[in-house]
Amino acid sequence: MSTIRLTKEFSFEMSHALEGYDGLCSQIHGHSYRMFVTVIGEPIDDRDNPKYGMVMDFGELKKIVNRLVTDKYDHSLVMRRTEANAEVVDMLADKFSRVIISEYQPTCENMIAHFAEMISAELPPRVKLHSMRLHETATSFAEWYASDQR
Repeated sequence: MSTIRLTKEFSFEMSHALEGYDGLCSQIHGHSYRMFVTVIGEPIDDRDNPKYGMVMDFGELKKIVNRLVTDKYDHSLVMRRTEANAEVVDMLADKFSRVIISEYQPTCENMIAHFAEMISAELPPRVKLHSMRLHETATSFAEWYASDQR
């Protein structure tokens, strides 16, 4: 049986601020994110299975990624709480329902690693996360590959 990779594209709008950063990204600003999620596996070879020939139903992948990432992060503000910004972060979280306080600096690199960890844990046992690409802008993106992980 062949090993096949499937990729599904997702998009969401999100704002963030990089606490303590020495440039413009220290300010609250937003991006139109595009995320590509690639899984790998062997197609189901049971002719009686309604998903015969599929590695994974694209709809099932969509449900997982939407629940874990797009539904939560779309139109949200993500900030890392530090001593320096704790009061502001708490005030924003009290006023707005879509404020996500992260333990990590919400860079493209940290977010893709976090998303990969969450998505990997939810995939069916016979399907593995192969790679992800997260575009912060049209020309800037981070990539995550399972083969690079220790």
